[in-house]
Amino acid sequence: MNSPVQDQISNTPSEEEDFFKVMQLSSGLILPMILKAAIELELFELIAKAGPGAKLSAVEIASQLSTKNPNAAVTLDRMMKFLASFSFLNCSLVTDAEGHPRRLYSFAPTCKNFLPDEDGVSFAPVLMLPVDKVHFESWYHLKDAVLEGGIPFIKANGDDAFAHPVKDTRFYEVFNKALHNHACIVTKRLLKVYRGFEGVKQLVDVGGGHGGTLGCIVSKYPHIHAINFDVPPVIEGAPPRPGVEFVGGDMFERVPKGEVLLMKWVLHDWSDEHCLKILKNCYEALPESGKLIVIELVLPETPNSDPLSKIGYQFDMNMMSVNLGGKERTEKEFEDLAKQSGFASIKLICRAGCDWVIEFYKD
Repeated sequence: MNSPVQDQISNTPSEEEDFFKVMQLSSGLILPMILKAAIELELFELIAKAGPGAKLSAVEIASQLSTKNPNAAVTLDRMMKFLASFSFLNCSLVTDAEGHPRRLYSFAPTCKNFLPDEDGVSFAPVLMLPVDKVHFESWYHLKDAVLEGGIPFIKANGDDAFAHPVKDTRFYEVFNKALHNHACIVTKRLLKVYRGFEGVKQLVDVGGGHGGTLGCIVSKYPHIHAINFDVPPVIEGAPPRPGVEFVGGDMFERVPKGEVLLMKWVLHDWSDEHCLKILKNCYEALPESGKLIVIELVLPETPNSDPLSKIGYQFDMNMMSVNLGGKERTEKEFEDLAKQSGFASIKLICRAGCDWVIEFYKD
């Protein structure tokens, strides 16, 4: 029988890598939860307020928190060491006047995604949605959904992911902040690479929520007459946006007519049957030369391990846990939906971050 030392020596680099991967997965939930706490404590903002290139100790940061906990700095230091190990912060070691080592923390590039930009938009509210207790509870019911059917979110909360926020005002705010910030982040990236709005005179955003997507588009293309279309309760809660008209209705019944229609992260919420109803209404609302611009993740035909593929399948699992029939799709699946709803063809135009711009052509 081999000794433990012999077993360790006989491990190949691949086996070692696999072992470390499994060990990290066993505590994989810790990173998003530490980030959640850091966001709630406004940790990144406190470092930012210290100025460009600032390096702060845990004691200096803890002194700015509203706390009487004498161990706050110790806890913060452990959290920030963890975040530094995942490259969310930089950590440097210095020696204080008494000769004691002290860790100082500063920004790493990834951390900047959690700071508000000039429009108050950041990735922080986007992260807060999946780690919220209402959303997170769904994952405990995934096995039951496999064996018994049903939707994990409904099993956890008693109603679906669209109805529940209306009844839970706290979660409603979390939900809407996440959607608004995500819409702005994706659209800003999109406008850097996609030129398809340049000649558009009228644009209808179908399922546009509070109008964040159109707000970004109109700020760059103020000549566009923009119509934000969503269900009446959503429209009623939307803030006014310059250049954006808000119209309430049901996309399963009809869609406002427009030269060009837009849908961002709408189709992935619904089954193929529901998507066909939406797409047929979009087809009817367009002129013969019109087009529908769809912004969605696009899955590869066969799974692979590159980052884009992993993100796509992560969101596919999320859709499976919260929506009846909701899923991410491959290019072929989008093409099939387009043809079944009357569109002549589709074309993947460009990718902005994780999302693809797909144009659906009526003729």
